[in-house]
Amino acid sequence: MINKILVSACLMGFKVRYNGSEKAKMVAQLVRWQQEQRLVIHCPELAAGLPIPRPPAEIVSADGKDVMQERARIIEDTGRDVTEHYQLAAWLALRTAQEAGCTAALLTDGSPTCGSQFIYDGSFSGQRKPSMGVAASLLIEHGIAVFSDTQVAELVAWIEERENRIPINDGVVG
Repeated sequence: MINKILVSACLMGFKVRYNGSEKAKMVAQLVRWQQEQRLVIHCPELAAGLPIPRPPAEIVSADGKDVMQERARIIEDTGRDVTEHYQLAAWLALRTAQEAGCTAALLTDGSPTCGSQFIYDGSFSGQRKPSMGVAASLLIEHGIAVFSDTQVAELVAWIEERENRIPINDGVVG
């Protein structure tokens, strides 16, 4: 079975980040997966109707799981509360992944939506903290493996392990 991968649109060269930029990581493996039609390219924030460009937003004193459980907020650097937009973005990412049959996601780190290894601390000072954004935490909660844009090699290994298992008798040998 081919594993499908939800991938942040900005990693594929689309200029959808908050500042209108992209974060292309078109390594050979992603090109191959795109040719194999494994990739489901998606920008949760754009899908939720957020504009490009948009003010930077950070999760205040918490993480994505807290936001999804209504225990924390996402605020723009203007002071505007955009929590509901980012919660919608997370649900749309999950729905897109589930409808496409994705088993994994490759997301842009640092984002209040897609961060999986780190997010910014909510002070708008450039300080990072190990944590997850709203979409990354929701995807994991629903059984979709999440990898950051710095973990392409780990994702490759994860996919290869899942797809190279050979059934023997009643068990599975990898």
